[in-house]
Amino acid sequence: MAVRTIIASGGASLVPDVGSRALARYTLGAASRTKPRVLFVGTASGDDAGLVARFYETYGQLDCRPSHLPFFRRTPADLRALVLAQDVVHVGGGNTRSMLAVWREWGFGDALREAWTRGVVLCGSSAGSICWFAEGVTDSTEGDLLPIDCLGFLRGSNCPHYDGEAARRPTYQRLVASGALQAGYAADDGVGLHYRDDELHGVVSSRPGSTAYRVEPDGSGGMRETPLVATVLPAETTTADE
Repeated sequence: MAVRTIIASGGASLVPDVGSRALARYTLGAASRTKPRVLFVGTASGDDAGLVARFYETYGQLDCRPSHLPFFRRTPADLRALVLAQDVVHVGGGNTRSMLAVWREWGFGDALREAWTRGVVLCGSSAGSICWFAEGVTDSTEGDLLPIDCLGFLRGSNCPHYDGEAARRPTYQRLVASGALQAGYAADDGVGLHYRDDELHGVVSSRPGSTAYRVEPDGSGGMRETPLVATVLPAETTTADE
């Protein structure tokens, strides 16, 4: 039986200054073949051209075959076949609520779940991280950060940008303490939660000093935050150095 793999990153996984290529290289290493096929899904950003370009800039420097899936232009008719033909699916950040609504209309979540069970590696940051969990904390709506129900491939809740956005940490702690969100995992920018099947297999970081945290109720109306040990990924050289 294929190993079900998800690598959910705290944020900025396509931004060079937080080691995007290091995270991308690590993700490719989890794929089942050499020169894997990698599909970028930028629904949360409305298929923003700049984000698509950063995807190609990041993965184009690695030994893989990158492509992307548009939902806001002419969309491929057979999404299931497209996704099942991949080795890695990378979901970009943006508006999680809008992304999930578009996916529901197209039945894309079902295609992703089938691909996951067949061994396709699922990954992403921000919206592309929380979408895999039962619940998450999102800035999809103007104003305060709010809980959101997600795809539920993984148990519990998730919070990205734990060190990258000032409101994330206190809001996630409050929501978990109150029971508005299930216990779960938070990740700093540049940090990946690597799941094998339904369990957290390890934590990797492209930034020394950054990590992930287990956040859970403490049984007395508060919460308990436990830092996890992260493996620091080797620094990537620049193109000019290679």
